[in-house]
Amino acid sequence: MNPIKFGTDGWRGIIADDFTFDRVALVAPLAAQVLAQTGGSDGSSGTVIVGYDRRFLAEEFAKTAAVAVQNAGFDVLLSESYAPTPAFSLAAKQLNALGAIVLTASHNPGAYLGLKVKGGFGGSVSPEVTQQIEAKLDNPAALSATPGKLENFNPWPAYCKTLREMVDIEAIKEAIASGKITVFVDVMHGAAAGGLAQILEETVHEVNSDRDPLFGGGAPEPLPRYLSQLFRVMRTHQRKSSGLSIGFVFDGDSDRIAAVDSSGNFLSSQILVPILIEHLAKRRGLAGEVIKTVSGSDIIPKIAKLYDLPLFETPIGYKYIADRMLTTQVLVGGEESGGIGYGTHIPERDALLSALYLLEAVVKSGEDLSEIYSRLQQETSFTSAYDRIDLHLANMEERSRLLGLLENQPLTEIACKAVVDCNKVDGYKFRLADGSWLLIRFSGTEPVLRLYSEAATLKEVMQNLNWAKAWAHN
Repeated sequence: MNPIKFGTDGWRGIIADDFTFDRVALVAPLAAQVLAQTGGSDGSSGTVIVGYDRRFLAEEFAKTAAVAVQNAGFDVLLSESYAPTPAFSLAAKQLNALGAIVLTASHNPGAYLGLKVKGGFGGSVSPEVTQQIEAKLDNPAALSATPGKLENFNPWPAYCKTLREMVDIEAIKEAIASGKITVFVDVMHGAAAGGLAQILEETVHEVNSDRDPLFGGGAPEPLPRYLSQLFRVMRTHQRKSSGLSIGFVFDGDSDRIAAVDSSGNFLSSQILVPILIEHLAKRRGLAGEVIKTVSGSDIIPKIAKLYDLPLFETPIGYKYIADRMLTTQVLVGGEESGGIGYGTHIPERDALLSALYLLEAVVKSGEDLSEIYSRLQQETSFTSAYDRIDLHLANMEERSRLLGLLENQPLTEIACKAVVDCNKVDGYKFRLADGSWLLIRFSGTEPVLRLYSEAATLKEVMQNLNWAKAWAHN
């Protein structure tokens, strides 16, 4: 078996191979112990929330985790249904719990399941906390002489009520009811199923809402290659309607988002984050720091400057953004993979809240999402294209070899363009003479090379990415 190791947000493994009931029963009470040691001195109730998504055997794994935590002496609130991961993070904060343990593998394919640990503050725990959990793995938690209580709870009502109160819900509902906006949602067979309809109490057109642990043979990740049904449904509607339509895409546990505009264009968070910055600063009058990861678009600092907002850059992984949110007034923090969070909320990425803010932006501006973004490009005099690819390597030795090359033989030219700077905050981000950039970053747990690039045109983006692929294979 692969060792139990926490990545950018939780521990994940293949069901019945790396991810087993015995291992969940080992990890869950250790996580509860560390939560008690690191965050239990602030008057918390001593209760641990346990939740889950819609993956294969998720309820059974959650029950195993809950009983193991209970037997270690902790009170447990076990969810009575699937729900978005941010709903469990919110419950941890609102119920003054030690934290939450969520059984989910987020956007990974159906063979995977995972375990996320959330702090009582309502967000991902820090790397230091997960390292403490890993350090305890050789010393299983002892059975308590006085087991805790185990009760069930429904996370949905409080979650929906909280999100409903954060936007002008009546204006959004009126726009939908009057036909000004038609809302489509691809929940990708995941934990957001039924969520937006519950919040809005209006008709939304949901696709892939059934439970399919195989995710249609793909993965519940908000990427264009998995969205053929949403594109088809929205095209059919648009041929019959002249009003605005907007599509939202939520990943398996509803902490990542993408969107589709009225013309059928896919909008990643590289586009959505600038729209959200403008909406929150301009229409809602909010202030605070803008946080981007090293892979975020260059338009983000330009939008921040436009509204006189401070900017902070982190490594990739939302836990770094969440950690910053605990000490700083933040307006919005986002990552290129679709995770976006807000200082108005818990320090957690939340796809449903992002959808509500985006709906509010469309309602208040009267513009389609792409129209808003095009206007922002004009206001900042910045236009770009972006893409990312994952390159699978032969083995971990190949990974080590390429790392050695980057460190010992620094690149001076990429795709016939001079390298003018190299940022090593997370991987190797090369800024090129034409203003474009290429980020080469390695997975910490598998032989995968992640390649990111932004340039003036998609053609130039692909030149940079193809050059990096050739370099890695050579």
